[in-house]
Amino acid sequence: MYKTFEKYIIKNFINKFLIISLIFFSLIIILSILEEISFFKNTDVSFFIPYLITLLSAPITLFEIFPFIFLIATQFLFYDLFSKDELNLLKINGLSNLKVIKILFFLSFFIGILTVLIFYNAASTLKFFYTDFKNNYSKDNKYLAVVNDSGLWLKDEINDSTIIVKANYIEDNYLIDVVINEFDSNFNLKKTIQSKKINIKNELWIITNPSITLKNITEIKKDNFNYQTSFSTKKINSLFSNMSTLNLLKLFNLKKIYENLGYSSKEIEVHLVNIFSTPFFYAVLTVLSSIIMFNIDRNRSLFFHIIFGVLMSVIIYYINFIFNSLGNNGKIPVLASIIIPLSCISIISLIGLVKINEK
Repeated sequence: MYKTFEKYIIKNFINKFLIISLIFFSLIIILSILEEISFFKNTDVSFFIPYLITLLSAPITLFEIFPFIFLIATQFLFYDLFSKDELNLLKINGLSNLKVIKILFFLSFFIGILTVLIFYNAASTLKFFYTDFKNNYSKDNKYLAVVNDSGLWLKDEINDSTIIVKANYIEDNYLIDVVINEFDSNFNLKKTIQSKKINIKNELWIITNPSITLKNITEIKKDNFNYQTSFSTKKINSLFSNMSTLNLLKLFNLKKIYENLGYSSKEIEVHLVNIFSTPFFYAVLTVLSSIIMFNIDRNRSLFFHIIFGVLMSVIIYYINFIFNSLGNNGKIPVLASIIIPLSCISIISLIGLVKINEK
């Protein structure tokens, strides 16, 4: 009988989790599809493309709101148990409040492992195809930034010229050991600029002691040389900040490349630690939501529980966001940016568990 009630709780929670996930997935698609229709309205793509491409971006958005879904699923589960007075029945059959929470903790942890290993990798791969497809129709496809084993590569278009930039690495606001090749509209080489260091803080680059080759004649300039581009440090960094398009294998490979080239990999490290802490984060949130449900007025309406869950999710999201930002900026250690908010939630949950079994 004990095992039967365990299975009942597990089945009930999974059903609610899947239903709520499906509802939010549908809402994501409805909201996103309007943006995609607007984006493709002046292109020659098929009528169905905006609808199909929305399906590529929606899964990663769903992954990002899974913590919220776990909270709501837990609240719906307990609301259901309370309204049918099933908790007393569970207690009579040896399933205490703490045992119920323990089942939900390990169930959420297991679901979290599956979401990381399977769902996240699939969703990020779909997001990569989504981004790659949209870039072909983007107004910004005239410029490109790529990092590989040989260094940083930039492609830009200024007036009728195409510019290819290769640098060994970035150091603060400077490109180091740089070669700039400038081509005309027919892609004939017009000019080559070489420099040990270029200030790229703004779009008007300041090139230090450049060596300029023009029509096979090399001229050394001792003074700084200004060079107009579409790139700045901020724009280059933004092109590499979309971690949601990279699955776990690509994230590890990119981290290795960054470290070999001397780039800061803090953002990648924070993202990886965030992903791998996801199972425990889901489990702790489920416990916290359970404790809150045991301690609020059970006569409250379903609407009250939903609003309460939304507010709690928003608070937890911003706390997590603040600490992640501190980790990305190097203000605090990467592990601390994940452990501190997670520890706070865990401590609150443990305090609630001390007396929850008395209810």
